[in-house]
Amino acid sequence: MEKGVAFVTGASRGIGKAIAIGLAGAGFDVVVSARTVRPGETRENTLTVHRSDTRPLPGSLEETAAAIEKAGQRAHVVPLDLTDRASVEAAARLVLDTIGGVDVLVHNGRYLGPGLMDVFFDTPVDAYEKFFEAHCIGPIVLTRALLPSMLDRGAGQVVTITSGAAWLTPPGPAGQGGWGLGYAVGKASGHVLVPTLHAEFGSRGIRAFNVEPGFVATERNEIAVRDYGHELVGAAPPAAIAAVVAWLLTTSDGAALAGTTIDAQKLCRQRQLHPAWD
Repeated sequence: MEKGVAFVTGASRGIGKAIAIGLAGAGFDVVVSARTVRPGETRENTLTVHRSDTRPLPGSLEETAAAIEKAGQRAHVVPLDLTDRASVEAAARLVLDTIGGVDVLVHNGRYLGPGLMDVFFDTPVDAYEKFFEAHCIGPIVLTRALLPSMLDRGAGQVVTITSGAAWLTPPGPAGQGGWGLGYAVGKASGHVLVPTLHAEFGSRGIRAFNVEPGFVATERNEIAVRDYGHELVGAAPPAAIAAVVAWLLTTSDGAALAGTTIDAQKLCRQRQLHPAWD
């Protein structure tokens, strides 16, 4: 059942945690990375310039690692801050030095900060740099470091958890059904990695996928929706997105979708990949 090693960013909670655990269930050992290593750690989770938010969020790398090991696979905890390029480079070196490389790289981590839910004139200009660093430069740095060993083996897979915010018109202003331009800029800049990898390295055994998860009932989304006076309705469970990623990486039908953007919720329902989601 061993499939090799997967590296998942943003794996302390939400979609990343679910993907890491799902890949362990599919037979992968998993490198988990994020900022939050231990439960209860305080992090800046501010979404807008109008208020600060340092509430501890549910989830941690230690808890994700424990779930992976409970599934019978090895977990490697690698702290990582995608807005800090030195941190990203150090994480890549650690993985190469201790494991020798990975077979799967999942770019799921994102930047949480002012601009994510701010309207245009409220968004600080320097916020765009952080979104760009976390969603574009960080994944590029990791891919540049970890792709060569995949190419040497003639096989490897890369997944980016993208967002419709990269190309859709918001249904309303930020905080009123829409998102901030900072978030859209970040997601748009990260979206183009997959088609580039597919075009350049598809013939050398590299499969790359953009996965659009849609609205998902993550811990952070539940808090954010509640803060804006709404209820989390109609959102997919993170495990449904994880089931889609595992299917893409382990089946021939999934491999045939390399180079494309996958609507995860639609595919999950079509293929009945997560029957518990009704």
